[in-house]
Amino acid sequence: MTSTVPALGTRTAEGSALQAVLLDMDGTLVDTEGFWWDVETEVFASLGHTLDDSWRHVVVGGPMTRSAGFLIEATGADITLAELSVLLNDGFEQRIGRDLPLMPGAARLLAELSAHEIPTALVSASHRRIIDRVLKSLGPQHFALTVAGDEVPRTKPHPDPYLAAAAGLGVDPARCAVVEDTATGVAAAESAGCHVVAVPSVAPITPAVRRTVVPSLEEVDLTFLRGLMTQMR
Repeated sequence: MTSTVPALGTRTAEGSALQAVLLDMDGTLVDTEGFWWDVETEVFASLGHTLDDSWRHVVVGGPMTRSAGFLIEATGADITLAELSVLLNDGFEQRIGRDLPLMPGAARLLAELSAHEIPTALVSASHRRIIDRVLKSLGPQHFALTVAGDEVPRTKPHPDPYLAAAAGLGVDPARCAVVEDTATGVAAAESAGCHVVAVPSVAPITPAVRRTVVPSLEEVDLTFLRGLMTQMR
């Protein structure tokens, strides 16, 4: 877990219940969920196995231990989880080195949060080596804190990553807005007690208490996020 500035829990707009914004990475800020599936397909093809496209919904948004473990079991591939993790991370790192498209609205939202000095954290199930590469495109200056999946005892769908981010920023999870694109990430954020904005990338997500679903990040701005806090108390 890397922090670039001291905890900013007190630097919120006067009268606003919003203390911080916690953002997922893959599929939320950067259009990379398809990249992961492409890399998984290529790696297993090299091992002599074809992935069923229906499995994509099973592995999306999950920690690598879960997604890679599922694919090994489903295909019967003769490879260990540790060996596969290295191949997947290597393949993904090569892929994002060629192209890393941001999701529509991502750059605008990050700039707005920075301009208003809203404490913002990047919370991802991806490993640190991947996050550090992606940060070059997102702009590390936009984040007070980043939490990687290989830096917490349990990653998503457990609440640990979001609890760690809130603690690192010195804020109350119940006064944080989380933006996620998968059911796995939504479960983690809700277990941590956060308000959630779901922007589904691959599989649909239904609205629920303390969960708002929108079709695009372009519909999310600071006014929208602050409104969630007052509407869902």
